Amino acid sequence: MRIVLDTNVLVSALLRQGSVPDQVVGLVLAGRCHLIVDSRLVAEYRAVLMRPEFGFPAAEVEALLAFVERAVWVVADPLDLPLPDEADRPFLEVVVAGGADALVTGNTRHFREPGARLDVAVTTPRGLLDRLARGA
Repeated sequence: MRIVLDTNVLVSALLRQGSVPDQVVGLVLAGRCHLIVDSRLVAEYRAVLMRPEFGFPAAEVEALLAFVERAVWVVADPLDLPLPDEADRPFLEVVVAGGADALVTGNTRHFREPGARLDVAVTTPRGLLDRLARGA
């Protein structure tokens, strides 16, 4: 399965070892899900995960980002689509460009309506785990 991860999933995974978001990241690390990124997503991941207020160990962040660097890279075309939050645009553009099976986010409300217009599956980390458990 090819997925795009919203930054909030990575933050949640690092905040709570063993949590549902951490399990999703574990699936990516194990090769059960293939992460799709572009330069904008990787730059956002880096900027957010390095914020001092999180206090994540630099070595842990760097290890995760090194893995992200080996993800499936795409060059996304701009989408002409109104969004509740313009910061979400790169994630939808990468989903479309990469032919992702799902956009995984802890904030589905910003993505549901635009995702439906683009025929993009938007799911929570729990929704992804449930989908995989059903063999979908």
